[in-house]
Amino acid sequence: MSRQLADLEILRELEPIAAANVNRHESVATDWNPHDYVPWDRGRDFAGTGGIDWSPEQSQLSDVAKAAMVTNLLTEDNLPSYHRQAAKYFSGDGAWAAWVGRWTAEENRHGIVIRDYLVVARGVDPVALEQARMQHVTNGFAATAEEEARHQTDFLLSVAYVTFQELATRVSHRNTGKACDDPVADRMLQRVAADENLHMIFYRNIASAALDLVPDQALEAVAAVVENFRMPGQGMPNFRRNGVLMAKHGIYDPRQHLDEVVLPTLRKWRIFERGDFTCLGEQRREELAGYLENLERQVIRFEEQRERRIARDERKRDVQAI
Repeated sequence: MSRQLADLEILRELEPIAAANVNRHESVATDWNPHDYVPWDRGRDFAGTGGIDWSPEQSQLSDVAKAAMVTNLLTEDNLPSYHRQAAKYFSGDGAWAAWVGRWTAEENRHGIVIRDYLVVARGVDPVALEQARMQHVTNGFAATAEEEARHQTDFLLSVAYVTFQELATRVSHRNTGKACDDPVADRMLQRVAADENLHMIFYRNIASAALDLVPDQALEAVAAVVENFRMPGQGMPNFRRNGVLMAKHGIYDPRQHLDEVVLPTLRKWRIFERGDFTCLGEQRREELAGYLENLERQVIRFEEQRERRIARDERKRDVQAI
């Protein structure tokens, strides 16, 4: 029979793993400074200090790059909510507290550097950006009422979620850098993406240890996250519009979510090769497999619809050019 442990017991048993991974992270993480990644020579005063306020023609970013940069930045801006969530589900002392503190400090740099870039390079309207930040951070990020009702707010679910979310954020940042068509932005977002990858590895290693400790419980958390995954940007202004635009142009789309985030992580955990699940765990694994098969079909439909839209848009441009 698979072990069933409460959160506090799991935290206590996994703390040595957490300590080892905090040490590992600190040994491989690169110290960097946001100011080294910002093109300060492009900067000029705004009207408040006698200069000129922002206007659309000042931006060198495409509509896609603007949408992706704003979405990524507002996601990073909501760090206070993520810190509260982490502090809620992780222990307040020892290795867990050390990790939450380190992770929070590193994540804060991401918001600093992206905002500095956008303001200095006049990539987006800074007034609208600040209004969106105020709205999004005020609303915060937390489990939905449905998730609360399903008890999907415990430690194992939190660790499983941030594993997938950190990897998804890495993909989004990396592709946003390419879409900016600016070597400075690309270099900056490569640096941010590298941090996100190290954060993902920490959480992935903790989840792996949890699968060894309480296989059925950890599998249930992993499956619940995969089947109900939502990006942390949910609820930010224009999130749906920007998300559609990002998916349409390959910044973060369903194929990337499945092939670059979900499946590699499940393979790393050997979810479909493990032999330590009980009958209940085996049944849950079969349900997850069925969900993934259906998700693949949804991805194919999305790709087909996107190809038809692209072809239709090209035909319209050809007609307008005549």
